[in-house]
Amino acid sequence: MLIALIAKDKDGGLQTRLDNRDAHLTHIKNSGVVMHAGPLLNDGGKMCGSLVILDVEDMAAAENWAANDPYAKAGLFASCELVQWNKVIG
Repeated sequence: MLIALIAKDKDGGLQTRLDNRDAHLTHIKNSGVVMHAGPLLNDGGKMCGSLVILDVEDMAAAENWAANDPYAKAGLFASCELVQWNKVIG
């Protein structure tokens, strides 16, 4: 099951993002379930959120992955949505 995690950072969250980026990237690499990932950018080109495509067994696994993301644990996100996704191109 493919799940899109769409998260938007709290205002002023860039330093929290930078402080936790290495741990976040390690979580992505070590989990074995991330197909695609990258930051969302604001109009100024600064990181302001995340888009992560997970390939997991079920929504509970996606929720567990999201809860254990160092960004989430650091309180970076103002919102985080998990949505089932269907790959069509790419």
